[in-house]
Amino acid sequence: VVVVFPQQKINLEFYIDIHAHSTMMNGFMYGNIFEDEERFQRQAVFPKLLCQNAEDFSYSSTSFNRDAVKAGTGRRFLGGLLNDTSYCYTLEVSFYSYILGGAASAVPYTEEAYMKLGRNVARTFLDYYKLNSLVEGPLAPTPKTR
Repeated sequence: VVVVFPQQKINLEFYIDIHAHSTMMNGFMYGNIFEDEERFQRQAVFPKLLCQNAEDFSYSSTSFNRDAVKAGTGRRFLGGLLNDTSYCYTLEVSFYSYILGGAASAVPYTEEAYMKLGRNVARTFLDYYKLNSLVEGPLAPTPKTR
């Protein structure tokens, strides 16, 4: 539940709602689409970075939309309420499996694979803030394990 008090200014940079998906493979995101082209391009940065960090994340399955059916979701509601430097996404991850690039067979998700994706989301936040010069250098040596 999100309670917003109009007299208070809330600065929220990211909102990510996490769901399991029953029919699609891999992890992917839904993001909002905006009339402002620059804002739309900025919205695509985080999923592109996540795709570089997580072999089970598919940027090609990521979709940016303003589907009326999704108007009441956190992503859509907060995307219209927060300022234009806030990014709202839904991270969808398959209930079942993912396909690695070039592979023909599906790899079943395990608890460890879900946890690895979570670590890669956290790594992506670090990359995002490094890209935007908000974090200086590496905090600690971390191998780029996809």
